[in-house]
Amino acid sequence: MTPTIETLLSDVLAMPKDAVFYALSERLRVLQPGRFLLESESGYFNVEQFAREGLCTLTPRPGIHSQLQTDYNSLDNSSYESLSNAWCEIEWEGHRFEYVLVGLSGEGCRNEREFLIGDDEATTRAFFCEVCRWNSEVRGEVLVYSGRWYKDEALYQDIQRSTMDNLVLEPGLKERIVEDFEAFFAARETYERYGIPWKRGVLFLGPPGNGKTHCIKALANRMGVPVLYVRTFQNRYSTDFDAMEAVFSRARETTPCLMVFEDLDSILNDNNRSYFLNELDGFASNAGIMIVATTNHPERLDPAILERPSRFDRKYTFHLPDEDSRRDYLTTFSSGLEEALRLAPEDAKMVATATEGFSFAYLRELYLSSMMEWISTGGTRPISEVLLGNTAPLLQQMHTAPPEPIATDEDDDDPMVAYMRRWQR
Repeated sequence: MTPTIETLLSDVLAMPKDAVFYALSERLRVLQPGRFLLESESGYFNVEQFAREGLCTLTPRPGIHSQLQTDYNSLDNSSYESLSNAWCEIEWEGHRFEYVLVGLSGEGCRNEREFLIGDDEATTRAFFCEVCRWNSEVRGEVLVYSGRWYKDEALYQDIQRSTMDNLVLEPGLKERIVEDFEAFFAARETYERYGIPWKRGVLFLGPPGNGKTHCIKALANRMGVPVLYVRTFQNRYSTDFDAMEAVFSRARETTPCLMVFEDLDSILNDNNRSYFLNELDGFASNAGIMIVATTNHPERLDPAILERPSRFDRKYTFHLPDEDSRRDYLTTFSSGLEEALRLAPEDAKMVATATEGFSFAYLRELYLSSMMEWISTGGTRPISEVLLGNTAPLLQQMHTAPPEPIATDEDDDDPMVAYMRRWQR
């Protein structure tokens, strides 16, 4: 029985999963004789995004039911639709194509196959490559890897709000970092002229809450290059090696770029460390990639990462702020608030003196919690007084440690019960 266009999608989707893609490919060739058929599973071939930007038109084909899925965008309280199983018509630069998308649900994932049909091979491949090229570029966004690549608009906006002007660090540290990064991205011709690999690795060290993440965001804003942010290499459907290959391959396609590994010690382990090191300085070229990684626990990093040149060439330590840095931070933070919530210079100095041992993150928490208290009490006390009153309780919270394990001779047949008993006070 000859297949028909009108029932093609419903016919093939009723087949066993292993047969769907092959049957669809076979039947499209029967229904579109003499035309070129291109099949793809490339993540770069995002026709919908290409059409949303007005670079082509994408219209569901009349007479065929195209299944649409509605999603919600919390950033602007809007809804949008995306194709699920569909047959569409495309117009691009005077050319017309047929586009068929079919997806199969698997265990926790969806496998999609796209079919592009054009009048001739050259034009069809040209359109395919143009869509892939456009989607591979990073423009006004941050690429985040968390088992797969996605574009994080919220993180991009956060980066746009982060500047070196509102970053407080110990004297000279900010200037040295900026000079280092700017010199690297400006020196491509110099590196190439003298045969030096144009790549660099920088490691930010130090206890949490002292500006490492803020500094990276401000650098990303200042450098104006694409940013690739890696959250983890863990993926249920692939190995860490696959993930590392995907991460570094994408970075090599996006140069010059800034590639960020936050909390590097938490995403590396004994099984994936060697592969990561090979990607850092193996045979593949990382020209144009500035890698910046952070860690709160340098003692957990292998010496091959921490001490070997050509992997992380420069290390910057973000110490707990001294009194002058705490005063500068409090002054900078309060300058954007209503007048009643701002600190006078003498009050900023007084609070800075009382907050020995506070990180920038805890200074921020001190100010925010004090503002809430100030508001709830009607603003009857000066904000400096509220801040000083909250300093001791917050300092005690900072130094709260988990209880020491207690030895016990009780029955440990149930491991969980035994574990809980050992951690009782």
